Amino acid sequence: MANFVLDESRSEESTKGHLTKILVIWAITSVIGMALVWFVLGPHLPPGTMTDQAQGAQFDIRLVSTLVVPVLFFVWLFFGYSIMKWRVRPGEDPLAPGANISGNSKAQGAWYIITTTLVLGLAAFGTYFLVVPAGAGGAEGSSPIWRPATKNILQVQVIAQQWRFTYRWPQFGGMETTSLELPNNTEIQFNVTSLDVIHDFWAYGLGVKADANPDYNNIAYAKTQQTGKFVVRCDELCGIWHGAMYNYGHVVSQAQFQTWASNMETQNAALTKLLPKYSLTYTPSYSGAGGGYYNTATDPNANL
Repeated sequence: MANFVLDESRSEESTKGHLTKILVIWAITSVIGMALVWFVLGPHLPPGTMTDQAQGAQFDIRLVSTLVVPVLFFVWLFFGYSIMKWRVRPGEDPLAPGANISGNSKAQGAWYIITTTLVLGLAAFGTYFLVVPAGAGGAEGSSPIWRPATKNILQVQVIAQQWRFTYRWPQFGGMETTSLELPNNTEIQFNVTSLDVIHDFWAYGLGVKADANPDYNNIAYAKTQQTGKFVVRCDELCGIWHGAMYNYGHVVSQAQFQTWASNMETQNAALTKLLPKYSLTYTPSYSGAGGGYYNTATDPNANL
C-alpha cells in the first residue's frame, strides 16, 4: 500500500494570512475590472443614448454591471484560490482528515451586512429612477402619472395591426404614414393602440416599450437627443407573421422633420380625408376598424 504523507506546512499558514492575500488580489482586480466596465464597456452598452429614456436605461445597466464586478471577482477568486492552495497534491492521502473548521462570526456578519446593503441599495436606486425620471421608458396607460414639464410635445399615434405598424400625426392633418420620422431635441408623446389583437410597440433604440391594445390608448414619453436610425418591432406574439412585424425609424434634425412632415401631409391629403376621423382608440372589427394604412407607394421613406 502506498504511503501517503500530509504536507503539514500547508496548514501552518493562518486563516488571516489566506484572507489577506485574497482580499488584496480581489481589491486590485476589482478596481481594474470596474474601471474597464464603466469607462470602456459602459458607453457602448444598449440601448444607447438616442433619447433620454434610452440614456437612463443605459446608465442603469452600466451601474449595475459595474457593481456586479467585485461580487463576481470575489466568488471566482475564492474558488480559484481554494483549488490552487488546498487541492490534494501527489503523495497526499485524499481521505486524510482536514483541518477542523468552525464558524466565523465576523465573516458571517460581514457577509450579511455587505449583501443586505447591496440589495437594499439597488432597490432604493431602482425605485428612485423608476419614479423620478418617469417610468424608465415604459408606457403609463391612458392617464399618465408623470408628464413632461414642457408643453411643446409632438404627438405620434402608433397604430398596430396584423402585421405592421403605422403612424398617425394629429398635428399634421391626421395623416397616416408607414415610416416613423422624429425631430431631434423634441419631447415625443407616443399614443399606442391597436386595430385588432394585442401587439407591443418596442422602439429599442429609443428606450420605449408599450403594449398596443385594441380600444385603449397607452401613452409613453421620450425626448430625442441624438440623430440616427432605430428599429421598431412587435414584442407580443400576435399571429403567424409576428416575426416580420417590424420597420425602421429615424431621428433627424428639426428642419428635416418639418420638410418631411409638410411634404407628406401635402402628398397624402387626398388619402387622409378618406381615413376615419382621428381617434385615440379603435374598436376591433373584421375590417380593421376602418383605419387601414397607406400603401407603401405613397410613402417614399417607407423602405429606408
